Amino acid sequence: MSRNDLPPTTPTTPSFLRTGLSRRGMLRAVGGLTLAGALGAFTARSAGAAPTVWNHPGGIHHPGDINRAKVKVAAGLDPWYSDWQVLVANAHSASTWTANPQAIVYRGGSYTQNYPILYNDIAAAYQNALRWLITGDTAHADCAAAICNAWSSTLTELNGNSDACLAAGIYGWQFANVGELLRDYDGFDLAAFQQMMLNVFYPWNHGFLRDHNFTCITHYWANWDLCNIASILAIAILCEDGDKFDEAVTYFQSGAGNGAIENAVPFLYTDDDGYALGQWQESGRDQGHTIMGMGQAGVICEMAYNQGVDLYGYDDSRFFKAAQYVAKYNTGLDVPYTTYSWGSGTNCAYNEQTVISDASRGQIRPVWAMLHYHYNRIKHLDDKYIWSMSNDFVGIEGGGGDYGTTSGGFDQFGFGQLMYAK
Repeated sequence: MSRNDLPPTTPTTPSFLRTGLSRRGMLRAVGGLTLAGALGAFTARSAGAAPTVWNHPGGIHHPGDINRAKVKVAAGLDPWYSDWQVLVANAHSASTWTANPQAIVYRGGSYTQNYPILYNDIAAAYQNALRWLITGDTAHADCAAAICNAWSSTLTELNGNSDACLAAGIYGWQFANVGELLRDYDGFDLAAFQQMMLNVFYPWNHGFLRDHNFTCITHYWANWDLCNIASILAIAILCEDGDKFDEAVTYFQSGAGNGAIENAVPFLYTDDDGYALGQWQESGRDQGHTIMGMGQAGVICEMAYNQGVDLYGYDDSRFFKAAQYVAKYNTGLDVPYTTYSWGSGTNCAYNEQTVISDASRGQIRPVWAMLHYHYNRIKHLDDKYIWSMSNDFVGIEGGGGDYGTTSGGFDQFGFGQLMYAK
Protein backbone atom coordinates (compact mmCIF):
# COMPACT_ATOMS: atom_id res chain seq x y z
CA MET A 1 0.00 0.00 0.00
CA SER A 2 1.17 3.53 -0.63
CA ARG A 3 1.33 6.37 1.86
CA ASN A 4 -1.72 7.86 0.18
CA ASP A 5 -3.80 4.83 1.18
CA LEU A 6 -3.54 5.73 4.85
CA PRO A 7 -6.45 7.55 6.50
CA PRO A 8 -5.91 11.13 7.61
CA THR A 9 -4.40 11.57 11.05
CA THR A 10 -4.61 14.29 13.65
CA PRO A 11 -2.22 15.35 16.40
CA THR A 12 -4.30 13.25 18.80
CA THR A 13 -3.45 10.01 17.02
CA PRO A 14 -0.91 7.86 18.89
CA SER A 15 2.64 8.69 17.88
CA PHE A 16 3.28 5.31 16.28
CA LEU A 17 0.36 5.89 13.86
CA ARG A 18 0.88 9.53 12.88
CA THR A 19 2.51 8.92 9.53
CA GLY A 20 2.12 6.60 6.60
CA LEU A 21 5.04 4.22 7.03
CA SER A 22 7.14 2.46 4.49
CA ARG A 23 8.39 -1.02 5.41
CA ARG A 24 11.68 0.48 6.62
CA GLY A 25 9.91 3.33 8.39
CA MET A 26 7.59 0.94 10.16
CA LEU A 27 10.52 -1.10 11.39
CA ARG A 28 12.05 2.05 12.85
CA ALA A 29 8.76 3.21 14.37
CA VAL A 30 8.04 -0.11 16.00
CA GLY A 31 11.54 -0.33 17.41
CA GLY A 32 12.29 -3.90 16.43
CA LEU A 33 8.89 -5.29 17.39
CA THR A 34 7.97 -8.67 15.95
CA LEU A 35 6.26 -7.62 12.75
CA ALA A 36 5.06 -10.95 11.46
CA GLY A 37 1.50 -9.68 11.65
CA ALA A 38 2.24 -6.65 9.54
CA LEU A 39 5.29 -7.61 7.52
CA GLY A 40 5.73 -11.35 7.75
CA ALA A 41 9.14 -11.19 9.46
CA PHE A 42 9.96 -12.74 12.82
CA THR A 43 13.10 -13.81 14.62
CA ALA A 44 12.54 -15.44 17.99
CA ARG A 45 14.96 -15.04 20.87
CA SER A 46 15.76 -17.99 23.03
CA ALA A 47 12.61 -19.04 24.86
CA GLY A 48 12.01 -17.41 28.22
CA ALA A 49 14.39 -14.50 27.71
CA ALA A 50 12.81 -11.22 28.79
CA PRO A 51 13.21 -8.36 26.33
CA THR A 52 16.21 -6.07 26.62
CA VAL A 53 14.21 -3.48 24.69
CA TRP A 54 10.48 -3.57 25.32
CA ASN A 55 8.05 -3.13 22.46
CA HIS A 56 5.11 -0.80 23.11
CA PRO A 57 2.31 -1.28 22.65
CA GLY A 58 3.29 -4.90 22.84
CA GLY A 59 0.59 -6.83 24.67
CA ILE A 60 -2.13 -8.48 22.63
CA HIS A 61 -1.76 -5.78 19.96
CA HIS A 62 1.29 -4.21 18.37
CA PRO A 63 1.56 -1.12 16.13
CA GLY A 64 1.30 -3.23 12.98
CA ASP A 65 -2.06 -4.62 14.13
CA ILE A 66 -3.36 -1.17 14.95
CA ASN A 67 -2.11 0.50 11.79
CA ARG A 68 -3.56 -2.27 9.61
CA ALA A 69 -6.97 -1.97 11.29
CA LYS A 70 -6.82 1.81 10.86
CA VAL A 71 -6.08 1.50 7.13
CA LYS A 72 -8.60 -1.23 6.38
CA VAL A 73 -11.45 0.40 8.30
CA ALA A 74 -10.83 3.73 6.57
CA ALA A 75 -10.98 1.92 3.22
CA GLY A 76 -14.15 0.05 4.18
CA LEU A 77 -12.55 -3.32 3.54
CA ASP A 78 -13.79 -6.60 5.01
CA PRO A 79 -13.49 -8.43 7.31
CA TRP A 80 -12.04 -5.48 9.21
CA TYR A 81 -14.88 -3.09 8.44
CA SER A 82 -17.63 -5.57 9.29
CA ASP A 83 -16.01 -6.17 12.67
CA TRP A 84 -15.57 -2.44 13.15
CA GLN A 85 -19.31 -2.00 12.71
CA VAL A 86 -19.89 -4.61 15.42
CA LEU A 87 -17.51 -2.71 17.70
CA VAL A 88 -19.22 0.63 17.12
CA ALA A 89 -22.67 -0.88 17.72
CA ASN A 90 -21.65 -2.36 21.08
CA ALA A 91 -22.89 -0.30 24.04
CA HIS A 92 -19.55 -0.71 25.83
CA SER A 93 -17.87 1.23 23.02
CA ALA A 94 -19.70 4.49 23.71
CA SER A 95 -17.53 7.39 24.84
CA THR A 96 -20.24 8.26 27.38
CA TRP A 97 -19.58 5.12 29.44
CA THR A 98 -19.10 6.05 33.10
CA ALA A 99 -16.82 4.02 35.35
CA ASN A 100 -18.11 2.57 38.60
CA PRO A 101 -14.91 1.80 40.55
CA GLN A 102 -15.01 -0.30 43.71
CA ALA A 103 -12.56 -0.28 46.60
CA ILE A 104 -12.87 -4.06 46.97
CA VAL A 105 -13.90 -6.46 44.21
CA TYR A 106 -15.48 -9.72 45.36
CA ARG A 107 -15.75 -12.93 43.35
CA GLY A 108 -16.97 -16.06 45.12
CA GLY A 109 -17.98 -16.78 48.68
CA SER A 110 -20.78 -15.24 50.70
CA TYR A 111 -19.91 -11.68 49.75
CA THR A 112 -21.96 -9.48 47.45
CA GLN A 113 -20.67 -10.41 44.02
CA ASN A 114 -19.63 -7.09 42.48
CA TYR A 115 -17.04 -8.39 40.02
CA PRO A 116 -19.38 -7.90 37.02
CA ILE A 117 -18.88 -4.16 37.55
CA LEU A 118 -15.17 -4.64 36.94
CA TYR A 119 -15.41 -6.77 33.82
CA ASN A 120 -17.98 -4.45 32.26
CA ASP A 121 -15.78 -1.41 32.91
CA ILE A 122 -12.72 -3.20 31.49
CA ALA A 123 -14.62 -4.12 28.32
CA ALA A 124 -15.68 -0.49 27.95
CA ALA A 125 -12.13 0.76 28.47
CA TYR A 126 -10.72 -1.67 25.92
CA GLN A 127 -13.34 -0.99 23.28
CA ASN A 128 -13.03 2.78 23.67
CA ALA A 129 -9.24 2.44 23.42
CA LEU A 130 -9.66 0.62 20.10
CA ARG A 131 -11.99 3.31 18.78
CA TRP A 132 -9.42 5.96 19.66
CA LEU A 133 -6.51 4.06 18.17
CA ILE A 134 -8.34 3.44 14.91
CA THR A 135 -9.99 6.87 14.45
CA GLY A 136 -7.93 9.28 16.56
CA ASP A 137 -11.09 10.47 18.32
CA THR A 138 -9.92 11.59 21.76
CA ALA A 139 -13.41 11.38 23.23
CA HIS A 140 -12.86 7.63 23.29
CA ALA A 141 -9.33 7.94 24.67
CA ASP A 142 -10.65 10.21 27.41
CA CYS A 143 -13.34 7.67 28.26
CA ALA A 144 -10.89 4.76 28.41
CA ALA A 145 -8.40 6.76 30.46
CA ALA A 146 -11.12 7.95 32.86
CA ILE A 147 -12.17 4.34 33.50
CA CYS A 148 -8.59 3.27 34.18
CA ASN A 149 -7.81 6.29 36.35
CA ALA A 150 -10.98 5.83 38.38
CA TRP A 151 -10.11 2.23 39.18
CA SER A 152 -6.42 2.86 39.88
CA SER A 153 -7.36 5.56 42.39
CA THR A 154 -10.02 3.42 44.10
CA LEU A 155 -9.31 -0.32 43.96
CA THR A 156 -7.32 -1.62 46.92
CA GLU A 157 -8.20 -5.30 47.17
CA LEU A 158 -9.58 -8.43 45.52
CA ASN A 159 -11.50 -10.79 47.80
CA GLY A 160 -13.86 -13.76 47.89
CA ASN A 161 -13.26 -17.49 47.91
CA SER A 162 -10.87 -19.30 45.58
CA ASP A 163 -12.75 -17.78 42.63
CA ALA A 164 -10.97 -14.53 43.43
CA CYS A 165 -7.95 -16.17 41.78
CA LEU A 166 -9.92 -16.26 38.54
CA ALA A 167 -10.80 -12.59 38.88
CA ALA A 168 -7.16 -11.71 39.48
CA GLY A 169 -6.09 -13.66 36.42
CA ILE A 170 -8.74 -12.87 33.81
CA TYR A 171 -9.30 -9.23 34.72
CA GLY A 172 -5.61 -8.79 35.44
CA TRP A 173 -4.44 -9.59 31.92
CA GLN A 174 -7.32 -7.69 30.40
CA PHE A 175 -6.86 -4.51 32.42
CA ALA A 176 -3.08 -4.53 31.94
CA ASN A 177 -3.59 -4.72 28.19
CA VAL A 178 -5.86 -1.69 28.26
CA GLY A 179 -3.15 0.20 30.13
CA GLU A 180 -0.62 -0.93 27.55
CA LEU A 181 -2.73 0.56 24.75
CA LEU A 182 -3.14 3.87 26.61
CA ARG A 183 0.40 4.19 27.95
CA ASP A 184 1.36 7.22 25.80
CA TYR A 185 -1.93 9.10 26.22
CA ASP A 186 -1.59 12.28 28.24
CA GLY A 187 -4.86 11.80 30.12
CA PHE A 188 -3.86 8.37 31.43
CA ASP A 189 -2.10 8.05 34.80
CA LEU A 190 0.29 5.26 33.85
CA ALA A 191 2.21 5.27 37.13
CA ALA A 192 -0.90 4.88 39.29
CA PHE A 193 -2.23 2.17 36.99
CA GLN A 194 1.03 0.24 37.13
CA GLN A 195 0.93 0.37 40.93
CA MET A 196 -2.62 -1.02 40.96
CA MET A 197 -1.58 -3.91 38.74
CA LEU A 198 1.53 -4.62 40.81
CA ASN A 199 -0.06 -4.25 44.24
CA VAL A 200 -3.59 -5.59 43.75
CA PHE A 201 -3.47 -8.13 40.91
CA TYR A 202 0.07 -9.51 40.77
CA PRO A 203 0.23 -10.85 44.37
CA TRP A 204 -2.84 -13.00 43.65
CA ASN A 205 -1.38 -14.24 40.35
CA HIS A 206 2.00 -15.07 41.82
CA GLY A 207 0.58 -16.64 44.98
CA PHE A 208 -1.81 -18.87 43.07
CA LEU A 209 0.87 -20.27 40.77
CA ARG A 210 3.20 -20.73 43.73
CA ASP A 211 0.91 -22.73 46.03
CA HIS A 212 -2.49 -23.33 44.33
CA ASN A 213 -4.26 -22.58 47.59
CA PHE A 214 -2.26 -25.41 49.17
CA THR A 215 -4.09 -28.12 47.22
CA CYS A 216 -2.81 -31.00 45.13
CA ILE A 217 -0.89 -29.57 42.16
CA THR A 218 -3.38 -31.12 39.72
CA HIS A 219 -6.46 -29.92 41.62
CA TYR A 220 -7.12 -26.83 39.50
CA TRP A 221 -8.10 -26.92 35.85
CA ALA A 222 -5.78 -25.49 33.21
CA ASN A 223 -7.67 -22.22 32.89
CA TRP A 224 -6.90 -21.26 36.47
CA ASP A 225 -3.18 -21.37 35.78
CA LEU A 226 -3.46 -19.89 32.33
CA CYS A 227 -5.32 -16.73 33.27
CA ASN A 228 -2.82 -16.05 36.06
CA ILE A 229 0.12 -16.67 33.73
CA ALA A 230 -1.49 -14.26 31.27
CA SER A 231 -1.92 -11.61 33.96
CA ILE A 232 1.72 -11.85 35.09
CA LEU A 233 2.87 -11.60 31.47
CA ALA A 234 0.67 -8.59 30.74
CA ILE A 235 1.78 -6.84 33.94
CA ALA A 236 5.41 -7.56 33.06
CA ILE A 237 5.00 -5.87 29.68
CA LEU A 238 3.09 -2.92 31.13
CA CYS A 239 5.75 -2.40 33.83
CA GLU A 240 8.81 -3.51 31.82
CA ASP A 241 9.59 -6.12 34.47
CA GLY A 242 11.91 -8.81 33.14
CA ASP A 243 11.64 -11.07 36.16
CA LYS A 244 7.86 -11.25 35.87
CA PHE A 245 8.11 -11.83 32.12
CA ASP A 246 10.41 -14.79 32.70
CA GLU A 247 8.18 -16.06 35.51
CA ALA A 248 5.20 -16.24 33.17
CA VAL A 249 7.01 -17.71 30.18
CA THR A 250 8.87 -20.29 32.25
CA TYR A 251 5.68 -21.47 33.91
CA PHE A 252 3.92 -21.84 30.57
CA GLN A 253 6.83 -23.91 29.30
CA SER A 254 7.63 -26.06 32.31
CA GLY A 255 5.50 -25.23 35.36
CA ALA A 256 4.14 -27.90 37.68
CA GLY A 257 0.43 -27.09 37.31
CA ASN A 258 -2.06 -27.80 34.56
CA GLY A 259 -1.41 -24.47 32.83
CA ALA A 260 2.03 -25.61 31.69
CA ILE A 261 1.62 -26.55 28.06
CA GLU A 262 2.65 -30.21 28.39
CA ASN A 263 0.15 -30.68 31.22
CA ALA A 264 -2.55 -28.70 29.43
CA VAL A 265 -2.09 -30.92 26.36
CA PRO A 266 -1.29 -34.33 27.86
CA PHE A 267 -1.96 -36.56 24.81
CA LEU A 268 -1.05 -36.15 21.14
CA TYR A 269 -2.57 -37.86 18.10
CA THR A 270 -2.69 -37.84 14.31
CA ASP A 271 -6.16 -38.18 12.78
CA ASP A 272 -7.09 -40.15 9.68
CA ASP A 273 -6.51 -37.12 7.46
CA GLY A 274 -3.00 -36.62 8.80
CA TYR A 275 -3.73 -33.63 11.06
CA ALA A 276 -1.85 -33.45 14.35
CA LEU A 277 -4.17 -33.09 17.34
CA GLY A 278 -3.66 -32.57 21.07
CA GLN A 279 -6.18 -33.49 23.76
CA TRP A 280 -6.91 -30.51 26.01
CA GLN A 281 -6.83 -31.04 29.76
CA GLU A 282 -10.43 -29.90 30.29
CA SER A 283 -11.93 -31.83 27.35
CA GLY A 284 -13.52 -34.42 29.65
CA ARG A 285 -15.01 -31.64 31.79
CA ASP A 286 -17.02 -29.58 29.27
CA GLN A 287 -16.47 -27.69 26.05
CA GLY A 288 -17.22 -24.21 27.39
CA HIS A 289 -14.18 -24.27 29.66
CA THR A 290 -12.17 -26.05 26.97
CA ILE A 291 -12.85 -23.26 24.50
CA MET A 292 -12.12 -20.73 27.22
CA GLY A 293 -8.69 -22.34 27.44
CA MET A 294 -8.09 -21.56 23.77
CA GLY A 295 -8.62 -17.91 24.60
CA GLN A 296 -6.49 -17.82 27.73
CA ALA A 297 -3.56 -19.73 26.19
CA GLY A 298 -3.95 -17.73 22.99
CA VAL A 299 -3.40 -14.36 24.65
CA ILE A 300 -0.32 -15.72 26.43
CA CYS A 301 1.13 -16.77 23.10
CA GLU A 302 0.18 -13.48 21.43
CA MET A 303 1.70 -11.29 24.14
CA ALA A 304 4.92 -13.29 24.24
CA TYR A 305 5.16 -13.25 20.45
CA ASN A 306 4.83 -9.48 20.38
CA GLN A 307 7.87 -9.30 22.66
CA GLY A 308 9.88 -11.76 20.56
CA VAL A 309 9.23 -15.11 22.28
CA ASP A 310 7.43 -17.73 20.19
CA LEU A 311 5.17 -19.73 22.49
CA TYR A 312 2.77 -20.35 19.60
CA GLY A 313 5.43 -22.66 18.16
CA TYR A 314 6.85 -23.94 21.44
CA ASP A 315 7.25 -27.72 21.86
CA ASP A 316 6.63 -28.44 18.19
CA SER A 317 3.53 -26.19 18.14
CA ARG A 318 1.85 -28.15 20.90
CA PHE A 319 -0.80 -25.47 21.45
CA PHE A 320 -1.67 -25.52 17.75
CA LYS A 321 -2.41 -29.24 17.99
CA ALA A 322 -4.69 -28.60 20.95
CA ALA A 323 -6.55 -25.82 19.16
CA GLN A 324 -7.07 -28.11 16.15
CA TYR A 325 -8.39 -30.85 18.45
CA VAL A 326 -10.79 -28.56 20.28
CA ALA A 327 -11.99 -26.95 17.06
CA LYS A 328 -12.51 -30.29 15.33
CA TYR A 329 -14.67 -31.65 18.13
CA ASN A 330 -16.68 -28.45 18.47
CA THR A 331 -17.49 -28.36 14.77
CA GLY A 332 -19.21 -31.71 15.22
CA LEU A 333 -16.45 -34.11 14.23
CA ASP A 334 -15.07 -37.03 16.21
CA VAL A 335 -11.71 -36.93 17.97
CA PRO A 336 -9.76 -39.56 19.91
CA TYR A 337 -9.80 -39.43 23.70
CA THR A 338 -7.55 -41.00 26.29
CA THR A 339 -8.75 -41.46 29.87
CA TYR A 340 -7.58 -38.47 31.89
CA SER A 341 -6.85 -38.91 35.59
CA TRP A 342 -5.79 -36.45 38.27
CA GLY A 343 -5.56 -35.83 41.98
CA SER A 344 -7.83 -33.32 43.73
CA GLY A 345 -8.18 -31.62 47.09
CA THR A 346 -5.42 -31.48 49.66
CA ASN A 347 -4.90 -35.25 49.69
CA CYS A 348 -4.77 -35.76 45.89
CA ALA A 349 -7.92 -37.92 45.76
CA TYR A 350 -8.07 -39.94 42.54
CA ASN A 351 -10.40 -38.80 39.73
CA GLU A 352 -10.74 -39.84 36.11
CA GLN A 353 -12.68 -38.95 32.98
CA THR A 354 -13.04 -41.78 30.50
CA VAL A 355 -14.85 -39.99 27.65
CA ILE A 356 -14.79 -36.55 26.12
CA SER A 357 -17.62 -34.31 27.35
CA ASP A 358 -20.27 -33.05 24.94
CA ALA A 359 -21.53 -30.45 27.44
CA SER A 360 -21.59 -27.00 25.78
CA ARG A 361 -20.30 -28.56 22.54
CA GLY A 362 -20.08 -25.94 19.80
CA GLN A 363 -20.20 -23.00 22.22
CA ILE A 364 -19.51 -19.70 20.52
CA ARG A 365 -16.67 -17.70 22.02
CA PRO A 366 -14.65 -15.06 20.13
CA VAL A 367 -11.24 -16.69 20.47
CA TRP A 368 -10.61 -18.31 17.10
CA ALA A 369 -9.74 -15.48 14.71
CA MET A 370 -6.52 -14.65 16.54
CA LEU A 371 -5.43 -18.29 16.35
CA HIS A 372 -6.33 -18.68 12.69
CA TYR A 373 -4.55 -15.55 11.55
CA HIS A 374 -1.41 -16.48 13.41
CA TYR A 375 -1.12 -20.14 12.54
CA ASN A 376 -2.40 -19.87 8.97
CA ARG A 377 -1.17 -16.46 7.81
CA ILE A 378 2.06 -16.12 9.79
CA LYS A 379 3.17 -19.73 10.22
CA HIS A 380 1.47 -20.94 7.02
CA LEU A 381 0.06 -24.04 8.71
CA ASP A 382 -3.00 -25.87 7.45
CA ASP A 383 -5.41 -25.05 10.27
CA LYS A 384 -8.45 -26.70 8.70
CA TYR A 385 -10.40 -27.16 11.94
CA ILE A 386 -9.50 -23.81 13.53
CA TRP A 387 -10.54 -22.04 10.34
CA SER A 388 -13.82 -23.92 10.18
CA MET A 389 -14.62 -23.03 13.79
CA SER A 390 -13.75 -19.38 13.19
CA ASN A 391 -15.39 -18.94 9.81
CA ASP A 392 -18.32 -21.35 9.79
CA PHE A 393 -19.41 -21.21 13.43
CA VAL A 394 -18.29 -18.00 15.15
CA GLY A 395 -18.07 -15.61 12.19
CA ILE A 396 -17.34 -11.92 12.76
CA GLU A 397 -16.38 -11.57 16.40
CA GLY A 398 -18.08 -9.25 18.82
CA GLY A 399 -16.93 -8.27 22.30
CA GLY A 400 -18.17 -7.45 25.78
CA GLY A 401 -21.86 -8.15 26.16
CA ASP A 402 -22.27 -9.73 22.73
CA TYR A 403 -22.08 -13.25 24.19
CA GLY A 404 -24.25 -12.83 27.26
CA THR A 405 -24.08 -10.79 30.42
CA THR A 406 -22.44 -13.37 32.66
CA SER A 407 -18.70 -13.62 33.17
CA GLY A 408 -18.20 -16.22 30.42
CA GLY A 409 -19.18 -13.63 27.85
CA PHE A 410 -16.38 -11.36 29.06
CA ASP A 411 -13.53 -13.87 29.43
CA GLN A 412 -12.06 -12.70 26.13
CA PHE A 413 -11.95 -9.35 24.33
CA GLY A 414 -13.03 -10.57 20.87
CA PHE A 415 -12.99 -8.38 17.71
CA GLY A 416 -10.51 -10.80 16.18
CA GLN A 417 -11.14 -9.95 12.53
CA LEU A 418 -10.68 -6.25 13.25
CA MET A 419 -7.38 -6.65 15.07
CA TYR A 420 -5.78 -9.83 13.65
CA ALA A 421 -7.03 -10.41 10.10
CA LYS A 422 -4.17 -10.41 7.61
